[in-house]
Amino acid sequence: MEVFGYRRLIAYEKAKEIVKHTYKLLKKFPADERYAMCDQLRRASISITSNIAEGINRFSVKDKSHFIEMAFGSLMEVSSQFEIAEELGFITAEDKLSMDKLVDEEARLLSGLLNSYKPSTASKH
Repeated sequence: MEVFGYRRLIAYEKAKEIVKHTYKLLKKFPADERYAMCDQLRRASISITSNIAEGINRFSVKDKSHFIEMAFGSLMEVSSQFEIAEELGFITAEDKLSMDKLVDEEARLLSGLLNSYKPSTASKH
């Protein structure tokens, strides 16, 4: 097993882009949100990369799948919170759209990764 194999995954690289973009957008939030929504968004975005890294290095398919599903859940948390942030006027519609694009790409990558753990149905025919 390759210890740092997760670093070669496109899903991991895209997740890092989400973290960086999150930190950039959080600079636009009002000061009174620094310890509320900002903290939660930082934790959720970092959780995506952490769960990918942890999941890839698990031995069982069940464990691998569980951590990728956790990464997906954190991704949806980030998405929903930026939706609320836009509605509250913390970020612009353009900011949210740029994050939505990253979230959509990451969701597709995580889905593909999850599907790669499922047994092939082609061998059953």
